[in-house]
Amino acid sequence: TMQLVETLLNGLLVGGLYGVIGLGLSINFGTMRVVHLAHGDLIVLAAYFLVTILVPAGIPPLVAAAIVIPVLFVVGWALQRFVVGRSLGRGVLPPLIVTFGISMVLQNVLLLGATADARTLHSSLASAGVHIGGLTVPVVRVLDFVVGLACLGILLLLLARTALGRALRATSDDSETARLMAIDPRTMYAAAAGIAAATGGVAGVLLAATSTFYPSTGSEMLLVAFEVVVVGGLGSLTGTFLGGILLAMAQLLGARLFGPSYALVAGHVVVLATLVFRPQGLLPRTAP
Repeated sequence: TMQLVETLLNGLLVGGLYGVIGLGLSINFGTMRVVHLAHGDLIVLAAYFLVTILVPAGIPPLVAAAIVIPVLFVVGWALQRFVVGRSLGRGVLPPLIVTFGISMVLQNVLLLGATADARTLHSSLASAGVHIGGLTVPVVRVLDFVVGLACLGILLLLLARTALGRALRATSDDSETARLMAIDPRTMYAAAAGIAAATGGVAGVLLAATSTFYPSTGSEMLLVAFEVVVVGGLGSLTGTFLGGILLAMAQLLGARLFGPSYALVAGHVVVLATLVFRPQGLLPRTAP
């Protein structure tokens, strides 16, 4: 039973990271109804930016993390404004093809620029543990959860309490009416994509701190994000976060009960079960 408790606790904590990975996808889908296929690669881009450029330059990890997030906001904003934005409003396929193209470009740029070697953020945190009621949990995972929760909180406040948030919600609900209220949907979409990429930046920093990554890790991240959002409910941020926790718990339980190779299978089973029994997700989109 102690092992079970430990597995569930770890699932809860890793779920924080999964939640953050899914949040960006959720924001993109919630505002633009677009599944951003390069989301995972933006996360990995952030991780590489941190580990191969900022940290070697002698910048302390915390400061470096604070640099990554605004940089990713700008990247997400620019991609939306100049690339993805041109494909919107022409049906479902063009944005998918364009974001898939961005994904391919990013993966290959990373491959050329940083080789195919595994990278990770070497820090004193990586090996440290925290004692929680007789269980030892890696500090990094606690960090994943705390940062994830903070991320969710900030986004919910942003959407509920600020003028930008209201404009984003209006655009998402009805872009035509929003346009009549002098809200330019294109600007809003770019802002949403920027915010989504910034949360991807947070996820990238956590990814770098928590595990190893490769240029191709973006596809895995996208799959996690996708599954988390499906389980949680499309366009619901709180749902997405809960979906992350559920998926992580399922994966770790699967690994604990049947062996490490079953982790992903267990996750996929949860996603399939969700699609069959609760297709709208845990918290369907009623509130943002």
